[in-house]
Amino acid sequence: MMLFECEDKAIEQAVRDSRDQAAALLPSLEGRDFRGRWRVMAATGLLRADEGSAARKLAMAEGLGWAGLDAGLCYAMTSQLFGMQMPMRPWLSEGQRRRLAGLESGETLLCHALTEAHGGSDPMSMETVAERQPDGSYRLSGEKRFITAAPAADQGLVFVRTGKGRSPFDLSAALVDLAAPGVSRSAPLAKTALPGVPMGVLSFDGVRLSEDDLLGGEGAGFSVLTATTTWERALLMGYALGPMRRMLEQTVEWGRARQHFGRAMGASHLVAGHVADMSLALYRSRQMLYGMARRIDAGAPIRQLSGEAAMVKISVSEDFTRLSQLAAQLGGVRSYIEDSGRAVDLISPLAAMTYAGVNDLLRISVARQAGLPVEN
Repeated sequence: MMLFECEDKAIEQAVRDSRDQAAALLPSLEGRDFRGRWRVMAATGLLRADEGSAARKLAMAEGLGWAGLDAGLCYAMTSQLFGMQMPMRPWLSEGQRRRLAGLESGETLLCHALTEAHGGSDPMSMETVAERQPDGSYRLSGEKRFITAAPAADQGLVFVRTGKGRSPFDLSAALVDLAAPGVSRSAPLAKTALPGVPMGVLSFDGVRLSEDDLLGGEGAGFSVLTATTTWERALLMGYALGPMRRMLEQTVEWGRARQHFGRAMGASHLVAGHVADMSLALYRSRQMLYGMARRIDAGAPIRQLSGEAAMVKISVSEDFTRLSQLAAQLGGVRSYIEDSGRAVDLISPLAAMTYAGVNDLLRISVARQAGLPVEN
């Protein structure tokens, strides 16, 4: 067994099966737009909620990236699965479940709409409001920015203010049809990181919502947000495991084949040390992510995992960045030539330290839970 294989034989087989399935599908992605590629990859079964535990889903996500699936597409699928589909289940009504039935097949695409111009990491500062009307409906107004998949999504999980204070009960979560009157969206933003998934702005101008559109009723938004962000921080970085594994394998192969000064480059102690550091980064990341998945599968209350989820997200995103830097360093100039077969994307791993909560802000939460009297 190679050092970076999973010690759980069933999980390792699930990773390999997913890799092989994805590799067979990759040629059919050529020439398709984002939604077309999304539907093709949904055929792997990753988004089907009834097929496997969180650990098995994590293994499937790892396999997609290991096969070479575009990191942006893999990120988007992992984000929908772990950041929305799985954590939303306790709040969904039967009618909402029917609205989202197409998520599993890829026919319906969902986006997580929280971030605003002045409120991303501080949800209590959000300005998007859903004002209750005399007939019991709500009037939604406001704007959400930097929303992954917004230009292509069908439905939005939109966090809104239904009260005027800073109490958690002043926030609600609504399932919004993005084709409804009053909803508009921007063109995709020109991104330097994860360009394989579009990002954009959602604007709401007097959009009518019913009570049935709210998850868990009015005032449940903070609870929904806590669940979605904890799940996301716990498992979203699973999209990075495949690329990390792929880069490590390619670097080892390169170190064995590349000749420097009459010997294999990999015979250098300095190179060996860097490869060891890459192996440590992947090992740590896999242990942390699969450990979290097993705890979730064992029924651990999601609220009790928020501190650990923050540490997992911080650690894996920074290991992903460091591993990518080492792969680029050892690959030399080929790491920056797109068609060299050894190109390394250094920007997207850096973005992982911002998505799902900026690492520096998550560190404050970790320090607070450790006992320091530090505030947001």
